[in-house]
Amino acid sequence: MAELCFPKSRKGALMDFIRYADSVRAKLHMGGVRLPVVIGITAVAICVLVAGGVGLTSVVAPDSAFTVEKADASDGESGQADPVQSESASLFVHVGGSVADPGLYELDGDARVQQAIDAAGGFAEDAAIDALNLARQVQDGEQIIVPSMQQATDSGTPVSADSGASAVPSGGAVANGKVDINTATVDQLQQLNGVGPALAQRIIADRQANGPFKTVEGLKRVSGIGDKKFASLANSICVG
Repeated sequence: MAELCFPKSRKGALMDFIRYADSVRAKLHMGGVRLPVVIGITAVAICVLVAGGVGLTSVVAPDSAFTVEKADASDGESGQADPVQSESASLFVHVGGSVADPGLYELDGDARVQQAIDAAGGFAEDAAIDALNLARQVQDGEQIIVPSMQQATDSGTPVSADSGASAVPSGGAVANGKVDINTATVDQLQQLNGVGPALAQRIIADRQANGPFKTVEGLKRVSGIGDKKFASLANSICVG
């Protein structure tokens, strides 16, 4: 839409418009045309430009007596609603082990392990808190197992905050100090040298789609694990 903005005095605005039409007649060398005709043509031309919305931002008379302006899109007359900011994506994690309320929880897309633990009611009294990197960003679909102090002691696996995940596996995922690639969780797989969240997720996804690995060499069927990567993992993994 466009607005035709005149001064408060209608009579003054009319006289300004007449003078403006007369100046248009002079500029176009239309001296032979009667002024009322020029006024009519000018008025029609302005109406057409305003109604057509041909990118006209303003038409100003020489003495700035009146102005034809295109309405600001922000005045709400466009009929279009402001775009709605999309909500941050959420993710689901399974929190188990030594927590107050184990289960499946929905978290914000940028959640950390600490937030997953908080969602599960916090650590249980016997939790081995230092076995987890609480600052690590969690991944959708992963399982976070909080080991107990007894499990941490029995496993004999060193706890390292640099591992980026739980350093103490549970549920039989470790045999003779090796990670069982058929039962290990995302956290447990990330104990392996060079295995980050994305690769750990791919290992589990492959396992779910194609069944358990029959040999440790079967791990090479996972995208991102070539001969060199496998060689760095071979002494740290097993299949149960």
